[in-house]
Amino acid sequence: MEQGQSPLSHCTVCPRHCCVDRSDNQTGFCHASLLPKIALVSTHFWEEPPISGTKGSGTVFFSYCNLRCLFCQNYEISENGFGKEVTIERLAEIFLEQQVKGLHNINLVSPTHFIPQIAMALRLAKNNGLNIPVVYNTNGYESLEGLRLLEGLIDIYLPDFKYWDDRIAKEYSSAEDYSKIVTQAILEMRRQVPYDIFDKNGLMQKGLLVRHLVLPSNYRDSFKILDWIKNVLGCDTYVSLLNQYTPMHRADEIKALSRKLTTFEYDKVTEYFLNIGLKNGFMQKKSAATSDYTPIFNLEGVEKKL
Repeated sequence: MEQGQSPLSHCTVCPRHCCVDRSDNQTGFCHASLLPKIALVSTHFWEEPPISGTKGSGTVFFSYCNLRCLFCQNYEISENGFGKEVTIERLAEIFLEQQVKGLHNINLVSPTHFIPQIAMALRLAKNNGLNIPVVYNTNGYESLEGLRLLEGLIDIYLPDFKYWDDRIAKEYSSAEDYSKIVTQAILEMRRQVPYDIFDKNGLMQKGLLVRHLVLPSNYRDSFKILDWIKNVLGCDTYVSLLNQYTPMHRADEIKALSRKLTTFEYDKVTEYFLNIGLKNGFMQKKSAATSDYTPIFNLEGVEKKL
């Protein structure tokens, strides 16, 4: 990437618009520099069934994040920045290595702040035979400028829709404009992949699947998110309602976040989903609310094996 030509030289890749020169290794809110940084390359079986299937999803966990969620289960990499920098060429190799394993897809986890680098690596990998679906697994806090750099490269968009109430978004994730940003971003994702396409085994090949983590004391906020999905995206939209909230990181700083979700709260949201006519939902058992599903970030798969 040559300085002056890269979108990173005056970084507006995400909605923070820090405008730092990452080509010169300056850093902004997310703390990410020029090279992509990765904490783990793994096979993941705990995504939604159309993503994980029977062989697993090929996750690539990127370090850093453009949110500051108090309850982040991956804070070791999102805030503390654990990981290893790799070249664009190595990132492309990683994608191809995941494909060789026979996994259903490439799953880019928390990729937002490395969009230009990922786009370059995907083009390189596709030129060298990458042909399985690419999943963009994001917190939803995306800029339109960033997403448009990915057009034609992403098959499945898997965004979070965390909050409707921006007061909560500011307090919990330092993103006071979250609802405006995420709704615009999801509409852009839908524009890029207008149809949900599945293979004969029920695996998603193209499409949009919106995730929402139900938070303690906030189920009415969840209702508003579901209303927007129904009214704007339509009743056939695929939605995953997560029941896995576990107090972690700095969650104990907020009384409402310091406990697990109750069965009553989650049931209220799933009932509302059905009552307003949404049709395609994935639900979680209460047993999902544990830290056992948090990955162990150990740089597995990051370096090339000799």
